[in-house]
Amino acid sequence: MRPPDGPYYRTDLARVHHLGFGFHADACAAGILALLEPVRDRAGLVLELGCGSGLLTRHLVDAGHRVIATDASPAMVELAREYAAGVDEVRVLVLPDDPLPPADAIVSVGHVVSYLPDRPAVERAFLAIAAALRPGGVFAVDVCDLEWGTARQGAPNYGRVEDDWAIFTVYSQPAPDRFVRDITTFLPNGDGSWRRDDERHENVLLDTALIPALLDGSGVDVTVQPSFGREALPAGLRAVVGRRVS
Repeated sequence: MRPPDGPYYRTDLARVHHLGFGFHADACAAGILALLEPVRDRAGLVLELGCGSGLLTRHLVDAGHRVIATDASPAMVELAREYAAGVDEVRVLVLPDDPLPPADAIVSVGHVVSYLPDRPAVERAFLAIAAALRPGGVFAVDVCDLEWGTARQGAPNYGRVEDDWAIFTVYSQPAPDRFVRDITTFLPNGDGSWRRDDERHENVLLDTALIPALLDGSGVDVTVQPSFGREALPAGLRAVVGRRVS
């Protein structure tokens, strides 16, 4: 059973993420678009997992891709419908059990699979991604390695205050393979008062060097990389890139 909050961003945190944290999608976009050039050239379909508010989606659409954008958070899906005009479809999709439509490319940034409840669920998600990939297709997904936790041991908590929102995050690591963020957001109510919302999010950390072996036999050649292209990913975040042979 998931905790009552679930692992998915609610309305206020979704809005704060959209307003203040688009830099990761922007940084990864060039590398992912380069990987997807053959898919665009044949007018293939891109499936985006964990699209959030559509920050990477916009880059994909602007580059000429056909995109189905999905997220497990209904609040994020609503934002993406507003922000990412031009997509083929935006819908709720929950890994690892919701069926994935066959696609020529599958992409995800923001370590979406790391939000799943445990390592078996993360492994099932990767297997589902590989199975949904069409011949000649490519997937590009980022995921938290065990190094994600060790690199942040003793790191200070995070706070940021803007004119119309604020966020405060307390970090903890209850186990070597688990990283926890207790997040508090503040947004204005429109009458001079502010509302507070608290969310708890856990990330599963895994030895990403084992992912190629996990997908061995799936027909997908997999590499674990320090980045999608020339961007510098945060310490402990890995880019997992797979290509299905034609």
